[in-house]
Amino acid sequence: MKGSRSQRKFSREYLVYISLSVIAFLVIGRLFWLQAVEASNLKTLGVERRTDTKTIPPKRGAIFDAQGNVLAQSIPVKLVFADPKMLSELTAKNQLKDAQGKPTTKEEIAKELGKLLNLEPSEVLKMLDQNLSWVALAHYVDIGVAADIAKLKIPGVGFEDEEKRVYPMESLGASVLGIVNMTGHGVEGIESYYDSQLFGKPGYLAQEQTADPKGEDLQSNKPPLAGNSLVLTLDSTIQHLIEQQLDDLMQQTQAKSVTILAMDPMSGKILGMGSRPAFNPNRYTESSPEDRRPLGISFVYEPGSTFKTITGAAALEEGIINPNDLFNDPGYLKIKNRIIMNWDSDLKPHGQVTFTDGMKLSSNVVLAQVGMKLNLDHFYTYLKAFGFGAKTGVDITGEESGLLLPKDRARDIDLATMSFGQTNLVTPIQLLTAVGAIANGGNLYKPYIVDKILSPTNTIVQQNQPEIVRRAISKTTAEQMKDIMTEVVDDGTGGLAKIPGVKVAGKTGTAQKVDPQTGEYSKTDFVASFVAFAPADNPKISVLIVIDSPKGEVHQGGTLAGPRAQKILEGALRYYGIPVAKDTPSSVNLSPNDPPVRATPQPVVPERSPAANEAVVPNLTGLTVRQAGEVLGKLELRFEFEGSGLAVKQSLDPGKVVKKGAVVKVTFGSQ
Repeated sequence: MKGSRSQRKFSREYLVYISLSVIAFLVIGRLFWLQAVEASNLKTLGVERRTDTKTIPPKRGAIFDAQGNVLAQSIPVKLVFADPKMLSELTAKNQLKDAQGKPTTKEEIAKELGKLLNLEPSEVLKMLDQNLSWVALAHYVDIGVAADIAKLKIPGVGFEDEEKRVYPMESLGASVLGIVNMTGHGVEGIESYYDSQLFGKPGYLAQEQTADPKGEDLQSNKPPLAGNSLVLTLDSTIQHLIEQQLDDLMQQTQAKSVTILAMDPMSGKILGMGSRPAFNPNRYTESSPEDRRPLGISFVYEPGSTFKTITGAAALEEGIINPNDLFNDPGYLKIKNRIIMNWDSDLKPHGQVTFTDGMKLSSNVVLAQVGMKLNLDHFYTYLKAFGFGAKTGVDITGEESGLLLPKDRARDIDLATMSFGQTNLVTPIQLLTAVGAIANGGNLYKPYIVDKILSPTNTIVQQNQPEIVRRAISKTTAEQMKDIMTEVVDDGTGGLAKIPGVKVAGKTGTAQKVDPQTGEYSKTDFVASFVAFAPADNPKISVLIVIDSPKGEVHQGGTLAGPRAQKILEGALRYYGIPVAKDTPSSVNLSPNDPPVRATPQPVVPERSPAANEAVVPNLTGLTVRQAGEVLGKLELRFEFEGSGLAVKQSLDPGKVVKKGAVVKVTFGSQ
């Protein structure tokens, strides 16, 4: 019995010893694991636990126009936040006090904050009543407003640094520039395409510096790297001309949309681009994505008669026609069971006309016959050569590629209708780039809008250069087509685009839209357009105007868009210092040996000191159109002009203090 008890005692002790040994082994093993294997990770985790690290957003680069005017920039602002739990605890203890130490309530605080943040007090109170330790009350708060809030000394209310993207010229070129979202990244237009260049790199701020036993920093501050800036080929003076015509056309036609592009056909540089409806990028949340679409690169449409320039150039290049070849135009052309009509078939038949006359009359019948002579294989070869059916590669987010009828599905009737601008779909940038090849002697340039990229220290990071995609046609063919397009303006449907003293080459377009209900071409819904460049013998600027669904009895491209193109071309040529009439003074150097002389505005005495968002109107007397535009552009003032020569009158008196973006109307004449 005694032996049995002794044996049980020994067994219990043995179990205890084993258990203790296992526990000791586990503890030692865990210590070894933590101190040897996981030592590095735990060391880092310990630093993170003891250190409050804050991300510092980088300063986004600015966007400038070709003159150096600021189109987009970022300014420092504040995020205002609150600790609702702290406010609730202080309220429960009757310890919530204002800046003077007097008892207050969350309702009073909400009222004060609402007044300063331009929010409804009830909305602020709802945020302050949440069971949270942190809530954002308002983003993008001006520094001055944040300072006023700080003076209130509200417990639990604090600030964080933010940046706000501002566009000093508001809606000017807005759809091209695009927008920046709440995270500071571009999501549309140029802002999106060049976001990686503009955004920069975030930095980090360690609130507590920590060192290991050897005295080495375990974590240090990392400053943010500011983004690069962009200098565009877009010129604000030409853009102002475009914007003015956009507004006038939209009011006149009540169209669904209006799009205008301007380009240097000798290089592919985009000089201006805009559309209506428009939006203000400073308040982009009030607009719809459709209003923000850059229609110049995304609007897809049947080009109508403006496309006849491409068909004609292809046929001339292939040698199957010459400008004086005769075509019979009775006003209609029958292809199997389909009949092609001219826009003026109800007025008169044209009879025997040359190809040049067919272009001047904008004859569908003549161009359909040209297309049939060209044949399907050759036609599609030139479609591709001129860049249709593919994106141009312009450096703006949102470009569409247009749409070509697959070659293997094209019938004779399709070839005929494609020849005068139906069936296939193009974008404005495609068409203007293709016509640019005619203007410059046959080279298809890749269009671009960013001239150069600058570092934060204003050194050139990247300089973009004109890029020839391919030769579309020969110089001889281009000259022939330029002469024909000049006759279209001098003595054809483009007559309303004439400029005294300057040769203008152009082509009208009036395309029927397809009725989505019937699938047939509408007799009441059109796209009116006009494409032109000047001077025809040495082009400096090309312009395309596209009016989608104009209302009213008049819907012809020559009538609606021709005069508007003329105003833009004439204004741009004056701006470049090119005489538009015999008595128009020129700012171009006539002698290559004489250095350029740049006039400067006369000094003025401001009526008062301007604020940060204001400018002093300069004295523009005696300046040329170009010089006046540059001076006003640098002051972030908008520019409208009339007449030619030197500035003799301005709508705002010199020395007057006005808000940036104000319009100064300048009259030019002889002094």
